[in-house]
Amino acid sequence: MEVDGAQRSGSGTILRIAVALASIRNEELHIYNIRKKRSQPGLRPQHLEAVMVAAKLANANVRGAKVASDELWFEPRGIVGGNIEAEIGTAGSIPMLLLTILPICAFAKEPVQLLVRKGGTDVKNSPTVNYMKYILLPTLSKMGLQAHLEVKSFGYYPIGMGEVILRVQPTKGLFGLRLMEFGEVEAVGGISVCTFLKERRVAERQADAAMQLLRKEGHGAKVEILYDASNPVQKGSSVTLWAKTTSEVLLGADAIGELRKTSEAVGREAAQNLLEELRAKATVDVHLADMLIPYVALAQGGSVYVTRSLTEHLEANIWLAMELLGAKFATERVGNLFRIERLR
Repeated sequence: MEVDGAQRSGSGTILRIAVALASIRNEELHIYNIRKKRSQPGLRPQHLEAVMVAAKLANANVRGAKVASDELWFEPRGIVGGNIEAEIGTAGSIPMLLLTILPICAFAKEPVQLLVRKGGTDVKNSPTVNYMKYILLPTLSKMGLQAHLEVKSFGYYPIGMGEVILRVQPTKGLFGLRLMEFGEVEAVGGISVCTFLKERRVAERQADAAMQLLRKEGHGAKVEILYDASNPVQKGSSVTLWAKTTSEVLLGADAIGELRKTSEAVGREAAQNLLEELRAKATVDVHLADMLIPYVALAQGGSVYVTRSLTEHLEANIWLAMELLGAKFATERVGNLFRIERLR
């Protein structure tokens, strides 16, 4: 497998998906121009750790695996599974590491338990760990992948120190996913997390702001409040929201706390993001749309869903699945939505 990492989005998503698909296909990968279009091109610590964890899972030989490297050779020799540990060592995104590893775990010979230490669970330019837990994993369960995510400690920028455990039962085969009808909204929920800021009522203020905005558009929401004391060195917060419909649609949205960003602004941002999905009547939110591509490309039979934006990550993942797996996809604009179909 030869992959030019400068193609399409030119981002880490090409590296993540390429390594995962090479592991599953048990074929050698040569990827160059890694993250070519990013301000700090090449492997960053979280990308490097993702590659090394994938190598442990896939019993792979790796060359070029060092920080800032823009070229990598990855030679898998069968996905083994078992108990594996990883350590990012910065506030690099744990969810992004999991997006590399999870497809590989699905095709392991035995169950996988992955412990990831010293990383960021809730950081910029990444889904929150609760998005992974409450939106991605439940959607993948409909495709036959059983996985559980346990948060031992939350981690934020700039120190990180988050810790999670991912447990995955290998599948004998993934099912296609067909989500064409939006249905009617039957439940809106969420979780507002705050680490060591209880005296300022951060979690309540985030949740209240989110629920207030959702109520204005007729959506009563129940948002869980979680005051966390798991990380003694790093304060932070996040909100993750979701909506379920009568057609088994599950939409998600999130936002994270930052310096000089009010708790109310965090809550409203997450709510506004979810409302955009609900107004559009998408069946998959803009972030889940690209995350699902490796799974639908590997699934038995066809898949189809509609999303409100054809993002660069979505286009990159489709291109890569077509290049490396020979999967056939069709995208079509339908009104204000985009129909994404994996052809049989």
